[in-house]
Amino acid sequence: MSKEITNNPEMPEQLSDILLVLDKEKMKIQAVKSIDENGKMETVDPTKKNQNQFMRVDKNGDVFSNFFSNFFSQLKNPTNFSFFKVPAPVAVEKAQEMQKQVDKATPEGEKVMKEHEVKTELQQDKKQENQNNMATTQTTPETSEYRYKPEQIDWDTMKNLGLSKEYLEKRNLLDPLLRGYKTNELLPIGINFGGSVLRTDARLSLQQAEDGNVIVAIHGIKKEPNLHFEFFGHKFTDEDKKNLLEMGNMGRVVNLTNSKTGELMPSIISIDRLTNDVIALRTDFIKIPDEIKGVKLNDEQKQTLMEGKPLKLDGMISTKGTEFSATVQFNADKRYVEFLFDRNNSNRQTQSNGQSNQQSQPQEAPKTFRGKELTDEQHKDFKAGQTVYMAGLVDKKGQTYNGYITFDKDTGKTGFEFPNQYKERMQPIEAHKTQIAVNSEGKTNEATKNINEPLKSGQQRPKNKQQQEQQEKPETPAKSKGRKM
Repeated sequence: MSKEITNNPEMPEQLSDILLVLDKEKMKIQAVKSIDENGKMETVDPTKKNQNQFMRVDKNGDVFSNFFSNFFSQLKNPTNFSFFKVPAPVAVEKAQEMQKQVDKATPEGEKVMKEHEVKTELQQDKKQENQNNMATTQTTPETSEYRYKPEQIDWDTMKNLGLSKEYLEKRNLLDPLLRGYKTNELLPIGINFGGSVLRTDARLSLQQAEDGNVIVAIHGIKKEPNLHFEFFGHKFTDEDKKNLLEMGNMGRVVNLTNSKTGELMPSIISIDRLTNDVIALRTDFIKIPDEIKGVKLNDEQKQTLMEGKPLKLDGMISTKGTEFSATVQFNADKRYVEFLFDRNNSNRQTQSNGQSNQQSQPQEAPKTFRGKELTDEQHKDFKAGQTVYMAGLVDKKGQTYNGYITFDKDTGKTGFEFPNQYKERMQPIEAHKTQIAVNSEGKTNEATKNINEPLKSGQQRPKNKQQQEQQEKPETPAKSKGRKM
């Protein structure tokens, strides 16, 4: 099974490229910011101050070719522009070199321009071909944002985890996977090892292996973030640990070292609040909005957020129209500016000077699930972490349904599976087939046919005296359907 369980901290995302443009009328080099639905391109001066506004594109050759074809086909008056693709870290310097070439041509400058120029002849032809295909024109800008395709996913691996394409689509989880992100919520997964089954909650992502194949990465829940050891060359200070554990973000930019190339990567660091993984994001990928909840950010405030620092904002307007103040900070895991909260009250362990102190207490298993109360026996099994069958659950439209629930004592969360999901994932051993046939498929087992409650794990016959009496109780004769006189 081609899967990867990620136990190591995550490396910051690799560099992207920046798209520069030469306006042939103004003879000025600019950085592309965006393109609107009318084909008008928005640009900014290629300065360090504006770096967070630069349009970033995947440096992968095929992906970029598809992106640029789509971009160029949308552009109004494309012949007025020449385009250049340059690495993000040197975008400002390259733009300056190109502007010098535009102002005063030299053989060296011409070489730089040719090295980075994006050819547009083929794109011009493609634009002509697409004029009669409005569907292609309208959908390609969106699809160009995807890093993977559904057919690249190893769906056999997904099936072994108890997941399917339809399930991921229904829960809106396939889209972030294809864009290269982790699922934004935990998923209950099961891995069958033959004699035993590992059940856990995890976030999933897609990653490209060295051989080019796309693998499913499993990001399991850790009891605490690993801050004892170096993280890509960075040793966490006591202040770093305090900020990460209390606020979820480290609060500063540090240089991380690419273990393969030795390259220094200016990055911010946060904690994945769902799994406790340590996550880093290169500063190249930080994009700060111009406005937050009605408050327009000035250059100094933007720079504070770019540096990973917290920022207090007053006069923000909530969705209900009320004014409020709050502290905001850029989160490396979420990739956007978030409202801060103190994590001291959350269920986790605090680390200090290599020691960890348990702050959270084991969560108490609820007595009810979706409005239905568990029996004493069900609750006993449920508390112990066993999977419990629940019949007669009622949805919002009043329709009944059945399923399996499992309680996680560490997170306090209850996992739910429909019978078909449970059945497909767990290839049952012989001892469990009777239980699943009776509880999930509505079939009858002669040795337990008069027992009213669902069969327990591996049960094939009455398990106690009470069930034995139920089984031996003679069946009540069927009532006459004759007409009452």
